[in-house]
Amino acid sequence: MAVLKMQRIYIYALMKYCKDILETLQRRGVVQVENLEPEDSVFFKEDTSSLQSQYNRSAAVAREAQSILAQYVPQKKSMLSSFKGRDRLTAEEYRKFSNETQDSLRAAYDIVSCQKNIDMYEAEKVKYQSQLEVIRPWLSLDVPMNFSGTATTAAFIGKFSEQLTSTDILTRLAELIPEVEEIDVEMIHSDKNQTCVFILAMKKDADKVSDALRRIGFEYPSYVSPVVPRTREKEINKHLSHRDGRILEAQENIKAYSEYYPKLAFLEDYYTAKSDRYKAFDDIVASNNTFILSGYIPDPDVQELKEYLETHFDAQVELEPSDTDDTPVKLKNNKFAEPTETVLATYSYPDRHEADPTSVMAVFYYLFFGMMFSDAGYGLIMALVCGILLLKFKNMEAGTRRSMKMFFWCGVSTTFWGLMFGSFFGDAISVISNTFFHSPPPQIPGLVTPIWFSPIFDPMKMLMFSFLLGIIHLFTGLGFLAYNDIKKKEYLSVLFDVVSWYLLVGGAILALLSLEMMRDIAGFVLPPVFLSIGGIMAAAGALLILFFAGRYSANPVMRLMKGLYGLYGATGYLSDILSYSRLLALGLATGVIAQVFNQIGSLMGGGVFGAIFFIIIFVIGHSLNIGINALGAYVHTNRLQFVEFFGKFYTGGGKEFKPFKINSKHYTVKEEI
Repeated sequence: MAVLKMQRIYIYALMKYCKDILETLQRRGVVQVENLEPEDSVFFKEDTSSLQSQYNRSAAVAREAQSILAQYVPQKKSMLSSFKGRDRLTAEEYRKFSNETQDSLRAAYDIVSCQKNIDMYEAEKVKYQSQLEVIRPWLSLDVPMNFSGTATTAAFIGKFSEQLTSTDILTRLAELIPEVEEIDVEMIHSDKNQTCVFILAMKKDADKVSDALRRIGFEYPSYVSPVVPRTREKEINKHLSHRDGRILEAQENIKAYSEYYPKLAFLEDYYTAKSDRYKAFDDIVASNNTFILSGYIPDPDVQELKEYLETHFDAQVELEPSDTDDTPVKLKNNKFAEPTETVLATYSYPDRHEADPTSVMAVFYYLFFGMMFSDAGYGLIMALVCGILLLKFKNMEAGTRRSMKMFFWCGVSTTFWGLMFGSFFGDAISVISNTFFHSPPPQIPGLVTPIWFSPIFDPMKMLMFSFLLGIIHLFTGLGFLAYNDIKKKEYLSVLFDVVSWYLLVGGAILALLSLEMMRDIAGFVLPPVFLSIGGIMAAAGALLILFFAGRYSANPVMRLMKGLYGLYGATGYLSDILSYSRLLALGLATGVIAQVFNQIGSLMGGGVFGAIFFIIIFVIGHSLNIGINALGAYVHTNRLQFVEFFGKFYTGGGKEFKPFKINSKHYTVKEEI
């Protein structure tokens, strides 16, 4: 349990080594580069924005090409591929991919270009298909759709948005223009949605006929074929066939690059890393011949990096201790506690002046999760699944691996408490034995009978045990507060802010446990002498809080008021202790729901059909129970840490250490390169 010491590092070197040094820092990932501003006219900031844009574009093209290629040549992925992590390249593989970047980039542009052509042809197909839909009702027309008539006649080619007969049309026209008698209507197509017609009138009557047609709902087609519709249909089909051929050709060209997928993935990582490297130039200052780089580095990594830079690049490395509020935080914990660093980071990193609570928090975290989940069968499944995934996928991402480790230990804790409480898939063994074998189950400790006790049959005992663990948890938080005060040499604060609460809360608990009414609740009563001892302790603690909780106020009245408000905080401790009853509530929920599903499964009795029904209900029911109550245990375990535990001592607000490193998406590279 430690917050690693940080040092401020300054690197001075010749400009010709700048790229190599940045690559070294990026590869090792141990320095958080900080921005430097030139303090002398000799130094300046080098503008690399154009290079960054160029490499970002190349990375984007590689990324787009991968996405396109995956559409036509799907990549095989298993259900567990998300646990696989990034592939690990050897030095030889890295050099091979690096030497092929230009060829890979050309392939990426070719893939993107082929896809653009496909998109263009698809858009043209839509246009031609729209034209085809428009002219399809006109295929029986034997003149072009833009035909307007002869020297003595006027032609009107269009449609009505309803189903009509030629008689209907002539009748409506006669009502509007009775003086015009020479009108011929030819039906081209008719259905319930439209009526397509060819109307011929004398040229001298063209204006009257046109106006009358408009008034009865005549419309011209949205597309007018310049040739006979049947001829235009053949032309359109020829265009569509041609586009289909070009699309197929482009698709085959893309598929021909199927072996390039890993190269394209490397290309994206390669240019992303180069862009990040040039982005680091924004944080360094340079002259014509030299440059200066500054940042933070954890103390354990200092010596090795310093020797490497001085030996290989003749760099000058200066170091100075850094303990300011701006100094980033990096944690170092053992393998048991390290997985719960994710939980701590979710809340906040510790600041530079307080202890890292991860190791102690981990013990309580696993303990509380196991008590809430509290079924040996469920815990065994969780531990086995997480353990197998950890062993199978060696390259699992660091964040995922931490989560898997954390849930592995949560599974171990759940198995332990399930055995202590006698829950193995609820009472599955008893139900199976009674239903299918018609005999009492074997009295196996932990699987059938509890090693300690069953919360379902003795809930008050579980409640008292939960309160006990809660008090220990809260007092441990106060202990951290005392430790942080001692680190800052604020010894009086230990007395006034920690010991006072130990006395008040601890004394109140001793006095309460000395009352006779606690016999039925707790199962025991302390000797009467503890009533006096507890009362004295509580009174002493209350006086310390009353007179010293507001000790920083100069006004005596305000100091007393703050002291009274501090005493009001005792209700907060009562609320916090009661919060630990959720250990009982969630533990009971898991066990009771498991037993309910077992009872439902046994409703069909023994026999083949009963066994099949039991298996189906068992699998579905317990799967639901695992999912729901594992989530509940996770959420409420986090709450007990964030609210009850951290609320007693934790300041937080530290800045996470974010080193300059290779932010690859697909590959990791061994340090030897």
